Amino acid sequence: MDGLVILSRQEQEYLLHAIESSLDLAESRELFLWAQGQLQTLLPHRLLVCLQVGPAGEVLRTDLLHADAAAPPAAQAFRDPARGPLPALLERWRSGGARPLALQADDDGSLASLGVVNLLAHGSAPLAGGFTFFLLCDLPRRPDGRHAHFLRLLLPHLHLALLRLAPVGVPPQRGLSTRETQVLRWLREGKSNDEIGHILGISALTVKNHLQRLYRVLGVSNRTHAVARSTMLR
Repeated sequence: MDGLVILSRQEQEYLLHAIESSLDLAESRELFLWAQGQLQTLLPHRLLVCLQVGPAGEVLRTDLLHADAAAPPAAQAFRDPARGPLPALLERWRSGGARPLALQADDDGSLASLGVVNLLAHGSAPLAGGFTFFLLCDLPRRPDGRHAHFLRLLLPHLHLALLRLAPVGVPPQRGLSTRETQVLRWLREGKSNDEIGHILGISALTVKNHLQRLYRVLGVSNRTHAVARSTMLR
């Protein structure tokens, strides 16, 4: 996928806008909106997998960003960084000189079994403190040198944005109250604010207030990440 890539004026504008808008990303929701907006203009995809890998090769963080109401089939496999397809993809990326990795279902049968048609992956240079790694799944066509070039240009900004998110492995600022624990329990069960309020005998507005405090304690910004963070801490 080497070779000179000349960007059109429109592509240059898209790239500049994507870089500028990435500079202040500091929350998972902001990264999600950026990935579904500016990133899609240059690298359309269905699922973005963001990994933060520690110095010993352990996966510290896995963020799955997709706009589908239901997670794509591949998402569930990527949730398990130890036993899913990630170890093989990381090894393949490293053995290829840590250059952008482009794969098609025809190239790798395991991708077809995940329902992924086209995949593009790249990561930051592995250093003593670890590295970050990003996979874009289900591109509309086979990734080529142009796609790889865009990802290489955007990689430093993806890397910094991921590192700016609420840190993983950091304990909550305080323990949860009894009520917050109750709300979190029903949140894990997929209950709405109204349903949780009915179960606990409080209003939906009170549930919302408990959730806002819960988010601050856990260092997250939405229901999905609250459940994921609490599961990790358990």
